[in-house]
Amino acid sequence: MIRPATPDDVPVIHAMIRELAEYERALEDVKATEEQLREVLFGTDPAVFALIAESDEPVVGGGISAGEPVGFALWFRNFSTWTGTHGIYLEDLYVRPGARGAGHGKALLATLARICVDRGYQRFEWSVLDWNAPSIAFYKSLGAEPMDEWTVRRMSGEPLRTLAALAQSDENPNRATALSI
Repeated sequence: MIRPATPDDVPVIHAMIRELAEYERALEDVKATEEQLREVLFGTDPAVFALIAESDEPVVGGGISAGEPVGFALWFRNFSTWTGTHGIYLEDLYVRPGARGAGHGKALLATLARICVDRGYQRFEWSVLDWNAPSIAFYKSLGAEPMDEWTVRRMSGEPLRTLAALAQSDENPNRATALSI
């Protein structure tokens, strides 16, 4: 079963984010706290959303009880200037190893696709590590196409602060104008 996350799900979402990061060989990069997740998902102006996959039945030998959260999808709206519509960007999709192969990942993706269609969104996008062959094969089986001509860029840490320093500040009004959102 797929359902929207609730505030009570924050600890399990946090735990699964850490499990996903460990699988992606980047556990040391996880800095998000349960408090941060609670605020972005359920605060006064949420801009990030989550779905929970629950096991419909116990998984023998997997230590999973019926009704237990076994996966999640964390997503947010993006926007295409070309289509003039919002879309969904899937930040994380994770199904616990003991529950894989039971259709939870596909159900999470299908639910997000349904949200796109119902809301008139034109695109559903996400990134996948190039070494993650099982996920790539899974996404391909659903009809997802790689965007080989696009390269993801990321700025963080010192380069982000250096670029931000070029924007207007109260101390230096001659800098470029920064917008508040």
